[in-house]
Amino acid sequence: MPPGTVGGVSASDSLPQVEADIVTCRLCPRLVGWREQVAIERRASFKDQEYWGRPVPGFGDPRARILVVGLAPAAHGGNRTGRVFTGDRSGDWLYRAMFRAGLASQPTSVDRFDGLTLHNAYVSAAVRCAPPANKPLPEERAACAPFLARELALLTEVRVIVCLGSFAYEAMGAQLGVRPRPKFGHASEVELRDGRVLLCSFHPSQQNTFTGKLTEAMLDAVFERAVVLAGG
Repeated sequence: MPPGTVGGVSASDSLPQVEADIVTCRLCPRLVGWREQVAIERRASFKDQEYWGRPVPGFGDPRARILVVGLAPAAHGGNRTGRVFTGDRSGDWLYRAMFRAGLASQPTSVDRFDGLTLHNAYVSAAVRCAPPANKPLPEERAACAPFLARELALLTEVRVIVCLGSFAYEAMGAQLGVRPRPKFGHASEVELRDGRVLLCSFHPSQQNTFTGKLTEAMLDAVFERAVVLAGG
């Protein structure tokens, strides 16, 4: 490990610095073009709002014992509001569940100025820009991986990583060198050698919540388990 590094990142690194580096990133031309196009064209219901239109950083408690990782910002959710899982129905489901688990100060997340705070939890994503059709390319996930690595190194209290969907699970498995990698399944757990646990959940996307593949009770059970695994 080079001098001046701790846990694989610079000893002078910080979560504010990671955030600053994320929001100015332009590494992936396809994602840059899409996020900015969406921010200009806008959805009719949000036509009077100014879109964020940039990569979306993580959000939460720097002393978190629970890290929640999703896929990527929604085009008219995080890409509009500037905060991960905010302003869309997936975020509505997520923060309601986190509120019921005692991890969020309120059950709603409308914009980054709405007063929401997280306790003992931090929310991030495998990819930081809204992707076309909600499908990042492998090279785009790889380009974002260093941001997640830096967050993991700086969130030193994390004991449980809640992976929302198989994409997030694969990203975290690659990040942490999980080999062999057990098959993804809702509520499945993978204990790492250092004692941390990957805890899986179906993603709270409309595709899953509208069809009943994921219910509020199922999501609540995941976060109740996360709280237990994190030590209360």
